[in-house]
This record gives sequence, C-alpha cells and structure tokens, in this order.
Amino acid sequence: MKKTSINTYIYIAFAFSISTLKAQEVLTQKKAVVIALESNYGIKMVNNNVAVAKNNSDILNSGYLPTLTGNAGANTNLNDTEAVFSNGDVTNLEGAKSSSYNASLNLNYTLFDGLGREYNYKKLQEEYKLSELQARETIENTILQLFSLYYNVALLKENTSTLTQSFEISKERTKRSDYQFEYGQNTKLEVLNAQVDVNNDSIQLMQIDQQLSNAKRNLNVILGNTLRTNYDVNTQVDFSLQLKKESLFTQAKDRNIALLKADKNIAIKKLEAKIIKSDFLPTLGLTGSYGWSKNNNNAASFLTTSTNTGLSGGLSLSWNLFDGKNYSAAKNTKLAVENEKLSKQNILIEIERDFNNAWEDYQNKYKIYQVQELNIKTAQNNFDRTQEKFKLGQINSIDFRQAQLNLLNVQLNKSQAKYEAKLAELQLLFLSGDLLNQQF
Repeated sequence: MKKTSINTYIYIAFAFSISTLKAQEVLTQKKAVVIALESNYGIKMVNNNVAVAKNNSDILNSGYLPTLTGNAGANTNLNDTEAVFSNGDVTNLEGAKSSSYNASLNLNYTLFDGLGREYNYKKLQEEYKLSELQARETIENTILQLFSLYYNVALLKENTSTLTQSFEISKERTKRSDYQFEYGQNTKLEVLNAQVDVNNDSIQLMQIDQQLSNAKRNLNVILGNTLRTNYDVNTQVDFSLQLKKESLFTQAKDRNIALLKADKNIAIKKLEAKIIKSDFLPTLGLTGSYGWSKNNNNAASFLTTSTNTGLSGGLSLSWNLFDGKNYSAAKNTKLAVENEKLSKQNILIEIERDFNNAWEDYQNKYKIYQVQELNIKTAQNNFDRTQEKFKLGQINSIDFRQAQLNLLNVQLNKSQAKYEAKLAELQLLFLSGDLLNQQF
C-alpha cells in the first residue's frame, strides 16, 4: 500500500506539472529570435564594436581636415641691468621689470600626401564593413546556438509528455494486476513486475523533468536571462521543403559570411599596400597663423612698448627619397594580399565540402524523420492490439511491457529525428548565407 501511495503521489505531481505547463505563456521561435537579438550579451558587445568601427570610419578620423591650434603665453622679468649707450652714458638699473604677452591661432593642412589619406579613409570604410560582417557572423552563430537550445527544450517537453503517457499506462497496469491478484487471476510476481515498471517509469520522469529545467535555464542564458524558468516552447516544426541544392550552393558562394569576410580582408590588404606606396611620393603642406604679441621693455631699452599683430603663412615640401623599410614593407604587403587570396580559395573549398556534408546530413535526417513517423503508426497499431489481448488475458505482462517499450522508443526516436532534421536544415541555411532571411 505504501508503494502504491508513493506512485500515486508521483503521478499527481507530474500531472500537475503538465497542466501548469499548458497554462504557461508559449515562447515561440520568432519571439525567441527577437529576444536574443535585443538581449543577448554577445550580440550587444559586437554591436558596440560596429559602432566603434563606424566612429573610426568618420571623415573626422580620416586626416582630410586641417588642424587648428591656439597658443598663448605671458612672461615677466626682473633684472639688474647695466646699460652702456653709444654716447658713453652708463645706466644701472636694479629690479628692472619687463614683460611680454603673445597669442596666436595656427593652421596646418596637408595639401597632398601621395594619396595616403584617401587610401586610409577607404581602408577605414572597409574595416567598418568588415565589422558589420563580423557582427552578422556572431548573430548567425548565436541564432544557431539559440535553436539548438530551443529545440532541446522542445524535445524534452515532448519526451516528458510521452513518458507521462507511458507512466499512466504502467499505473493502469498496476491497478489491473492488483485487482487480478485479489481475485486470484494472476500471481504476486505479476504484481511485483508491474510495480517495478511503474517505479522505473517514475524515475525516468523525474530525470527528464530535471533535464527540462536545466535546458530551460540554458536557453534563458542565451536570451540574456530575460525569462522566468516556467515558460513553455512551441514543438511545431516547419521544414523548407522547397530547398534546392544547386541554388543553395550558388547562394553560398555569393553570401556565405566566411567568403564575404575574405573579400573584405583582401580589399583591406590592397589598400594597405597603396598606403605604403604613397610614402614614396612627396608631401606638400600648408601652414598659416594669426598672431598678436606685446612687449613691455625696461628703462634700458630704446622702445618702451612694442605690439605686433598680423598673418603669416607658408608652404612646406618634404620627400622621403629613400627608406629601406618602406621598400620591405611594400614587398610584404604584396605577399599579404596574395595570402588573403589563397585563404579565400581555401575557404571556398572548405565551404563546398561543408555544404555537401550538410546537404547529405539534412537529406538523411529528414528521411529518417519520415520513416520514424511511419514507425509511429506501426508501433501504435501493434501496441493497441497487444493491449487488447492483454486485457483478454491472451498474452502475459512481459509481452505487453515489450510492446509498450517499443511504442515508447519509437515515439522518443521520432521526436529526436524531427529536431535533428530541423537543426540540420538550419545549418544548411547558415552555410548558404540565408539563415537570417528565414521566417522563424
């Protein structure tokens, strides 16, 4: 009686858990993506990196604009002075005071620097675009991770429901065995076997309930810990059955994030090579200033006060006629460009391999899912017939339990196959560069 009461308690607890789950707000796939884009800390950080790159690419950081500086100063002197004039007169001054004041605005502007500024500005623009691609890569990887965690929660939710149904069947079998034993229709061994099976099912339920709680917490982390742990998820999965291998691979060569990043790296290295070459050309600069100065002289001076105000300007030309480091740097940048091109070719080969692997993986897992759906019908039909025969006493409890386990395993395998197929599809879309264009 004690064992029966414990099993009843476990069943009630899980039934309450399932009924509570149904009343929870459903976190759909689309809503999960929206929350991740807004709240995921990795995405927030990479967005800040894009903002930094955008600031760096501004015209204010290009070197195109002139520099304007202001200077001011004041000096006071107290000197003991002996002054000898041309007529032979001598004057001795003790603590003679003199002072001077000045202020100026100074302008410096590079008129020509071998196009170095232009290439540097273009490089900053390319680095900004590269940062956007890096942000997109982070977002795509985060979305993939998100769905891996999301569908793990969905799988465990489905498995909880499946195991709960199996537990209910086992509990009904225990009741039936107790009644049959009371009326002498079976042995105590049948009762004990039924109780063992109920206990095993309840243990599985407790374990998967813990796994489900852990999985929800893991999913909540990637969502920036914005949800309560008692949320629900959507177990419905839609497949993009219109996927075509040739068009997807063509897309991959045009839109794959790794290839796009490789193109930007090549462009940046080419601009770096041009920046190095610009050092071989002369630099022409313009300087200008507007200044004011005033001197208050001591009594030994012919001028008591002098004041100057005016403009000044000039041109400067510099030309680095030879610098061995620049020649070495120019050669190295050419090699760097070549390395980036080779890297792109290698990435293209890897993408072709990864795409073909992902395509076959998706096709295989989707077919497995379809077969498992057919297995469900067969296993369910087999179990229904076995259950009817068990009620009529035509088969023993061992055969009934085996049919029950067969149905349970097929149901669990079908759920596993469904989510594995969907994740394989998402990986394929990621490689083709089309992941973020999907309607989740």
